[in-house]
Amino acid sequence: MTFLAVVGPGFITASVDNDAGGIATYSVAGAQFGYSLLWIMIPTTVALVVIQEMTSRMGAVTGKGLSDLIREEFGFRVTFFLMIGLVITNFGNIMAEFAGVASSLELFGISKYIVVPLAALFVWALVVHGTYSTVEKIFLSASLFYVCYVLSGILARPDWKAAALSTVTRPDSLGFRNYGYLSMMIGLVGTTIAPWMQFYLQASIVEKGITVRQYKASRLDVIIGCLFASIVAWFIIVACAATLHTIGKYNIETGADAAQALRPLAGEYAYILFAAGLFNASLFAASILPISTAYAVCEGLGLESGLDKRFDEAPAFYWLYTALIVLGAGVLLVPRFPLFRVMVLSQVVNGVLLPFVLIFMLLLINDRELMGEHVNSRGYNAIAWFTVGAMIALSIALLIAQARG
Repeated sequence: MTFLAVVGPGFITASVDNDAGGIATYSVAGAQFGYSLLWIMIPTTVALVVIQEMTSRMGAVTGKGLSDLIREEFGFRVTFFLMIGLVITNFGNIMAEFAGVASSLELFGISKYIVVPLAALFVWALVVHGTYSTVEKIFLSASLFYVCYVLSGILARPDWKAAALSTVTRPDSLGFRNYGYLSMMIGLVGTTIAPWMQFYLQASIVEKGITVRQYKASRLDVIIGCLFASIVAWFIIVACAATLHTIGKYNIETGADAAQALRPLAGEYAYILFAAGLFNASLFAASILPISTAYAVCEGLGLESGLDKRFDEAPAFYWLYTALIVLGAGVLLVPRFPLFRVMVLSQVVNGVLLPFVLIFMLLLINDRELMGEHVNSRGYNAIAWFTVGAMIALSIALLIAQARG
């Protein structure tokens, strides 16, 4: 009963990470490299569980959001520049989510000029007129819809033995010398562990009122959510590896491209499930990402925030949420807007921002004055610092590979 009372923040945060950008990344990984990148899902899942657990523990122990703690411990100037980076990367991701909404329903012949405004109005009304409790229930229901990708992966009839071996087998060292392989590795880690997740999860823990007393059950929520999200990602890669990679169709860029390509290869049901999953994931993330951004910015600036507050009680929170939705959806209706370039830029900022966010988190969670007996164990610190080092090293390796052509 305690688990059912606190379930939500961890499961929702991990699930929504499989958004339009994530689905596209996993689809391209399977289409271009087959099963060969499945091995990265195990270390990435371990890192995701550790980082998400750290975030939720900080929220339960301190009762404060992440940007709030960064402002108090490191000053306003550091927080301000961090918030600028977060707004840039999240805005690019919000546009990607509305693009996912549009492309998923365009597969069924529905124009984006109808879909995008309706989707924007729905997510705005949901949050502005709902309470935390009602919004959370809707988000949990949306999380369960990701089972579509598990079913589409099964319908693709993959080589289960090859997929299983690739998941647990050490990768070929030659792959690390390949620019495409290396960039896809960084993309998979970056789309699985995104900076916005830490800000949203900690703010949700605080707003839900979870304290140290309920933390064990909340920790289970985080772990189950991370495992579920990774299983879904694994099946998306497998579905595209078993179909697109097998016939040599590597040139896909979006989740909608993957769904369309699956139609003649895996059948009508797999196509419908993949497209429906993309619509759900995009709409889900189009709600969460603006909330996460509004939480982080308002906490960082010391302003009121929260879904249980009225518009007049937290005007900055709701106006920022509204602006992100209006602008994020509106650009898709502008002819010849360089959407792809903006999305790529946001992912670059995402990759640069993540190590900084993780470093701030590690400094905070190892502060005994702040966390008391709930500081990190040596094992947790080892995994978290290794993740920071690996992301920095991979980024440097990518630049070197690009320079060498």
